[in-house]
Amino acid sequence: MRDEDIQGTTLDMTERAMDWQELTNLTRGQPFVVERVRLASGVAIEGEFEPPQLGQLSLEDQVFVTAFVRCHGSIKEMERIFGVSYPTIKSRLNRIAQMLDFVETDPAPSRADIIDRLRRGEINAQQALRELEGRT
Repeated sequence: MRDEDIQGTTLDMTERAMDWQELTNLTRGQPFVVERVRLASGVAIEGEFEPPQLGQLSLEDQVFVTAFVRCHGSIKEMERIFGVSYPTIKSRLNRIAQMLDFVETDPAPSRADIIDRLRRGEINAQQALRELEGRT
């Protein structure tokens, strides 16, 4: 990706994030709940929604994360774009990572799932024991 594309995207992200950031600034870092969302199509959804984790980051951190994704995780490219050193990029990534919860995308099977698979004959007793002990 060309540097101009990344910087243009970063500027677009900055402009789009301003409205969200203004809301975040109004709350002064305090947690808040969104109660109504209206789509451009006019459909409104009401309820109680927490803002997404990335939306809770500061504008600068949102721009940084966007640039990192656009650079396909290349720290060398991030150094060049932001004009800072490797340790500075790593430090900022570590700080942002601390603020985000990890979402398990492949959770371990529950005990009930393992027992059901054993009953159906999909696994034998030895395999079931290994899974129950956390060894697959």
